[in-house]
Amino acid sequence: MEHNSLETAKAAIKMAISTRSEEKQLKKEFAADEINTAAVDFGGEFNKSVPEIIERAVIAAKRENIIDESHVAQGAVAGAAHDAVTQIMPRTMGLNVGGKIGVARSGEHIVVAVFFGVGMFNLNEVTVGLSHRSLLDKEA
Repeated sequence: MEHNSLETAKAAIKMAISTRSEEKQLKKEFAADEINTAAVDFGGEFNKSVPEIIERAVIAAKRENIIDESHVAQGAVAGAAHDAVTQIMPRTMGLNVGGKIGVARSGEHIVVAVFFGVGMFNLNEVTVGLSHRSLLDKEA
């Protein structure tokens, strides 16, 4: 069953905000509902972390068979990851960040969510970025 972009986005966000133990359970639940998911951690100084975040999103999506090896599929994930990161850029520029990337796909809908913890002194801020792409269903 193909889900709409809203349901797929919710899955990506849940994966991005999950703990490692929650992630495994969510992955099973989403798979049973025909939503393929992946999640991966990241951290470091924001400006230096952007390429790493995009790369990790693509690698996680390939590792979990959410996308194939085609440049079109990898570009869709990379573009969505870049857009998601760009949304939170004003809040994180030059600061240390850590968090998690969630990727979800149902049919032609693929969504990347990035959950950031932003550290400055002893203050911690949180923010989320999200982006959707359409990608020809690999089953079609």
